[in-house]
Amino acid sequence: MNYIDNLIDIAIKEDIGDGDHTSLSCIPKESVGKAQLLVKEKCIIAGVDLAEKIFQKIDSSLNFQKLINDGELVNVGDIIFTIEGSSQSILQAERLVLNFMQRMSGIASSTNSYVKLLNGLETKILDTRKTTPGLRTIEKLAVKIGGGHNHRIGLYDMIMIKDNHIDYAGGIEAAITSTQKYLQKNNKHLKIEIEARNLTELNKILAVGGIDRVMLDNFSFEDIRIAVKQINGKYETEASGGITDQTIREYAECGVDFISVGALTHQINSIDLSLKAIKK
Repeated sequence: MNYIDNLIDIAIKEDIGDGDHTSLSCIPKESVGKAQLLVKEKCIIAGVDLAEKIFQKIDSSLNFQKLINDGELVNVGDIIFTIEGSSQSILQAERLVLNFMQRMSGIASSTNSYVKLLNGLETKILDTRKTTPGLRTIEKLAVKIGGGHNHRIGLYDMIMIKDNHIDYAGGIEAAITSTQKYLQKNNKHLKIEIEARNLTELNKILAVGGIDRVMLDNFSFEDIRIAVKQINGKYETEASGGITDQTIREYAECGVDFISVGALTHQINSIDLSLKAIKK
């Protein structure tokens, strides 16, 4: 959670700078107020716990009352939380809270819509590294809140040999064997995933072995069914490449273990939320 704390600090510095001069100039320092977060469109809400951290970072004396939890389906007019205390502090945190929650709720809602398309199937939906630089932690958190699963977090927590790695390494066998030697030499225990661009490459991968998951990239439905049958449970399987809400169920029905969807984090619409003062 230290990363999220650092992210909040950066966001506060970016937004407030040397002071919220609008609030400081027209709101008395001793003014106390109350506000509530209103939902303006149906969604899966995400970022509630993060919002509480932001308010507490701005002013630990603020009273945050959570009414709805992360991951719940909410409707127009629902109240997510109330916040009470220094009016200046509430206003300082307002936009930061909305920016994070609107984007996170958009990601969670989009993810949830994909997850529902696979109801009754074993296939899991994964995100990718196609995230906003600096915001990966919260965007991947939003995916989990929406019912999806996280792929690797970065370049450091999984070996993922893609087409360019294969080409630069000198081929599939060279890429796999070099990776295995690297892991052994450096005493690292990381899963190895390798991309196959077609059935010919898949056969080469199966001949070498020593991996954990095969990514079947831009395969047709027919070829992906053949690939799953050839792999026969020996390695995990992941379908990837241009998969949409119109095609995802058919890909899943081919029997793959995972489907990765970059659109979960890079093609979403933020949810309309509003923090409104409660007039006395």
